[in-house]
Amino acid sequence: MAVTIKTYKIEGMDCANCARTITNGVSKFPGVSDVEVDYIGGTLKFAGEVPEAALKQRVSVLGYKVADGDVGAGLKPAPISENAIFAFARYLLRETDTRLAVIGGAMILLGIVVSFFSDAVGTALFVAATLVALYPVARSGIANLRINHDFSINLLMTIAAVGALAIGETLEAATVVFLFAVGEALEGFTTDRARQSIRSLMTLVPATAIKLHGDHEYIVPIEELVVDDLILVKPGERLPADGMIASGESGIDQAPVTGESVPVSKRAGDEVFAGTINGSGALEITVTRATADNTISRIIRMVEEAQSARAPSQRLVDQIARVYTPAIVVVGLVVALVPPLIFNAPFYDVGNTHGWLYRALSLLVIACPCALVISTPVTVISAITAAARRGVLIKGGAHLEALAGIRAIAFDKTGTLTQGKPTVMASRSVDCETGEDCSRCDDVLALANAVERRSAHPLAQAVVTAAQNRGLAAVYPSAEAVESLAGRGVQGQIRGKQVTVGSHTLFDAEYPHSDAFCDLVHQAEARGETTMLISVGDKVRGYIGVADQVRPESADVVRQLRDLGQQTIMLTGDHAVVAQAVADQVGVDAVRADLLPEDKVTAVRELLRDYGQVAMIGDGINDTPALAAATVGIAMGGAGSAQALETADVALMADDLSQLPFTLTLARFARSLIRQNVTISFSIKLVFLVLALLGATSLWAAVLADVGTSLVVTLNGMRPLRTRQRS
Repeated sequence: MAVTIKTYKIEGMDCANCARTITNGVSKFPGVSDVEVDYIGGTLKFAGEVPEAALKQRVSVLGYKVADGDVGAGLKPAPISENAIFAFARYLLRETDTRLAVIGGAMILLGIVVSFFSDAVGTALFVAATLVALYPVARSGIANLRINHDFSINLLMTIAAVGALAIGETLEAATVVFLFAVGEALEGFTTDRARQSIRSLMTLVPATAIKLHGDHEYIVPIEELVVDDLILVKPGERLPADGMIASGESGIDQAPVTGESVPVSKRAGDEVFAGTINGSGALEITVTRATADNTISRIIRMVEEAQSARAPSQRLVDQIARVYTPAIVVVGLVVALVPPLIFNAPFYDVGNTHGWLYRALSLLVIACPCALVISTPVTVISAITAAARRGVLIKGGAHLEALAGIRAIAFDKTGTLTQGKPTVMASRSVDCETGEDCSRCDDVLALANAVERRSAHPLAQAVVTAAQNRGLAAVYPSAEAVESLAGRGVQGQIRGKQVTVGSHTLFDAEYPHSDAFCDLVHQAEARGETTMLISVGDKVRGYIGVADQVRPESADVVRQLRDLGQQTIMLTGDHAVVAQAVADQVGVDAVRADLLPEDKVTAVRELLRDYGQVAMIGDGINDTPALAAATVGIAMGGAGSAQALETADVALMADDLSQLPFTLTLARFARSLIRQNVTISFSIKLVFLVLALLGATSLWAAVLADVGTSLVVTLNGMRPLRTRQRS
């Protein structure tokens, strides 16, 4: 019998402790297994049957909420551009628990005013404020202890508040609970805004599309679009679906998907993506992916999965937090009881000196691990989201941290450092008139075009494209009786004469030519060009040099990486001469040529041995084994390749190599922020723990320090979101 997998959206989670509390609570239901709570995505998944009412009641009593509606409803983004103060005020008034905290705060202010006239009434208001604001906190803490047998942060605060009331510190008790509740709400608010920053991509896709059927146009919801539907996109509109242009031509702004800052010219046969912006031309587009599987949806889904994949430092912090809270309760008991029992120190306050019970309560407050457990995930969320906005998909916190430690980067050549498309660099006639392109050189290209016109070979396509660009495509009719020469070339009949297009080796063996012409061919080959020689009958007419052009940005990218302290190595299956020519142009530190796919894996493993952590960047298909062997595998062109999205640890969505230095810098920045946040959290905790033991701090100051620390590390961790898009 198949086990049902249930998925629910959960509201109110802001740290790993929240996820663990819900995981433990839901796991207690009979027949439930494989409980998985993702506090970044805000989802709960489990196998088994649980009545929804019982689930909602269990989650509610633990202090959280099962959202109504479909799990995907939570993808609607909040207006993150809204003024943060007003947004937080609305956030406080949205839920019952936070509204009780606001009511408690109002009662504290009223109690302070009334205290000038009546201490008794003021004290009563402080007690009432404590109880009102404490109710959801205590309910959650006690429920977690009862159901999960676990000491939570809420239980720590409940003990501290009740203890403060017991010793007559009513104002401090009320202030502690109010500040704690507001601090928890602030953590949830800031985490939610970081979480929703990637979901803002959902607004890029219009809600409806213009569907064409015959001569009629219909406006339909995008969810109703299916593969092969024909849709119309007018100038200036956003594309509602991934597809292939059936007719029309326009510039497409692809920045929302790929991070490209310049619109890309698109025409019939070109692929386009949902969420991108049409330029000045109307387009008819054939839908190639359903809405749930379009590029924007895949990016959001994979980034959310990446955000929930915890970084090593985050896993370490979570493990510490798991034993931290119960340990603090034990330490609090020791602090409260041992000095009075053994050293006859005061248990209660004496005059202006705090007793050891008060010090223990202060210790419980300041020891709250909130700041520590949110220090890493907020930074990871922000960095992954900032990268996605630039067209770089990082598949998890572990890969983000690994990128920060990379010491060497291995590049595939074809399609990575080069454009991956052979281009005619030169055509030369044996009797060239000028030493540059001339009419006789054009005739050599026109002859080759006539023979190669019907071939799908990349070199043949380069010749055909060059002939079309020079207006030579119709100089000669297509060759007849075309036949392949077993890997050495091709020949055919043009106007009754045999025309041969072949390798230098073929011509050396069968078509005599001068030493001077042979030297020209060797010079072209030394520049990294693949040469094709052309003859009419037995007479050699010239040669064509074809090369895979280096990307314009490659040399600058390699230079930036070297400035970042990276060793750069090119791994290619191409010949050593061609590989070295490309290496000289881009400036890599080392070249390894003539490599089969398994040789590339061996090379990556050798680099790992030499440098420790190595990234491999390739096209995500032919280089998959090497990408998998590297510490971090980086695929080019993720926007158009589902395989690249699935197989690589990092995908450059726009096929834009220039994003690589940015990504490396971002990863190092995120690692620095994580270290800063952990240091800040531990340092402030340590200072106030010492002050609490010395009796030199108050309960409200302790909780204010805790809330302040949580706010500081959260805002610090969100700094990557302010990374500006390159213009």
